[in-house]
Amino acid sequence: MKDKIQLYGFNNLTKTLSFNIYDVCYAKSEREQKGYIEYIDEQYNSERLTNILKEVTEIIGAHILNISKQDYEPQGASVAILITEEALPPELIDESCNRGEIMCRYRDTTLGHLDKSHVTVHTYPEYHPDNAISTFRVDIDVSTCGTISPLNALNYLISSFDSDIITIDYRVRGFTRDVDGRKYFIDHDITSIQDYIDEETLAKYDTMDVNVYQSNIFHTKMLIKDINLNNYLFNKDIYEIPPKERLEIINLLRREMIEIYSGMNIY
Repeated sequence: MKDKIQLYGFNNLTKTLSFNIYDVCYAKSEREQKGYIEYIDEQYNSERLTNILKEVTEIIGAHILNISKQDYEPQGASVAILITEEALPPELIDESCNRGEIMCRYRDTTLGHLDKSHVTVHTYPEYHPDNAISTFRVDIDVSTCGTISPLNALNYLISSFDSDIITIDYRVRGFTRDVDGRKYFIDHDITSIQDYIDEETLAKYDTMDVNVYQSNIFHTKMLIKDINLNNYLFNKDIYEIPPKERLEIINLLRREMIEIYSGMNIY
């Protein structure tokens, strides 16, 4: 919508961006596999993920209400941040809140405030002892209500992780009304999620869209084009590997990526 809509009341549209990012690594021995998982677990611990989500919140113009984070055993981490479109005055916030509930006290009034806008991230490192390929998946959800848009954080999120395969879903739910009572089921122009990704980034990937415009549902898949083997070996130098074996490893990596990208096994 080129002209700003004059709304009646609050913008009730919910905009949800959900995507999975996969990193693939060649780790042949059991020691290398466990080492890769330990490396990923340390590289993307809850503290670093929290900092990434804080930056996301700032990029989309939201404000943090509450942060919950957890590192898991034997591996993995989760972070959930409750956000709001408008900042709360400092004097209204009680820092002793928990479970995403902000207890706002002003004079003799106590207000329990729960906001449905949130940012979450979960990590899933995995490997199999009979497979030389290890993977790391991160799931990210950014859900906002009001005028702020999670799409503005796309480029930052993609660049924050080693992104070999990316699947992105974006959906706008609900409706809002203008001052004349007319419903609006979306308040911005969009033909594809790719519209919000830098051209330089898009050039590195093969991409595919599946969009349902009448339902405001958008889906994009991205697969890295070039495999530089140096970037996929864990604790191993490429010159330690004979040329023929290098080609076999590249084929293994490509097969793994295509299976994840297509959502089916290749036999």
